[in-house]
Order: sequence, then C-alpha cells, then structure tokens
Amino acid sequence: MDYNTFVDQVAQRARVPAERAVELTRATLETLAERLTGGEVLDLAAQLPKPLQLVLRPSPDTEAADRFGAAEFVARVGRRAALDERAARDAVRAVFVTLREAVTGGEFDDIVVQLPRDYRDMVEPAFAPGATTPRRP
Repeated sequence: MDYNTFVDQVAQRARVPAERAVELTRATLETLAERLTGGEVLDLAAQLPKPLQLVLRPSPDTEAADRFGAAEFVARVGRRAALDERAARDAVRAVFVTLREAVTGGEFDDIVVQLPRDYRDMVEPAFAPGATTPRRP
C-alpha cells in the first residue's frame, strides 16, 4: 500500500480530513514504535511506505520495548495528536485496521503478540470481517 492510500484509508475510517489523518497516523505509529521491540519496529517499517518508515524511526539500538498498557497507549496518542480519550481510541483503531491491510498477516500478528490483552478492543476490530473495507463518510 502506498502512502497516500494509507492516509486516505485512515481518513475514511476515522472520518477526518487527510491532513488530520496524517497527524493521527504519526501519533499512533510513534507510540507503537515505543511499545514494540526494536527488531519488530524494523520489520514493520520494512513493509510500510517511506514516509511512514521515517515516523517509526526504527533503531536497532532500542531493542527493549517500553511496557505500557492500552490506557497509556491511548493517552500518549491523545497527547501527540491533541485528542480526548475517546477520539484517540477511535484514531488508534482506524490506524490499526489500516495497518493490518498494509502489511502481511504474519507481520500484523507479530505486532499483536507483543501487545497485552488490554489492547484487545483496539486491535480486534482489525480482525473483524470486512474490517479492511474502508467505511464511507
């Protein structure tokens, strides 16, 4: 999936303009990069378009993941994108669904395995039937 398609998919799913979708994607991917091991960040980045690779800032020097739960994940995305909790959670879901569409199933599974159970309500929508079909505004 190319960069513009990724942003357009997030925009449709989050029901926001493309410019805002860029901010939501950036905030979510930066937070995800903090939560994953360095090797997994590199693997994920390799499957994404160049502008998103730069957002992830993969570094082989940061192998250890920062262990935090779903509430903290949402709070970090909210701070980065100036969103309240509900809007941040919706944005994270939109990005996760789009991410699942953009990378191989195995890669998405590798990401999910690193996330604790409390992330379920944000990740499970990506596995729902038809989840990767964008919603029309």
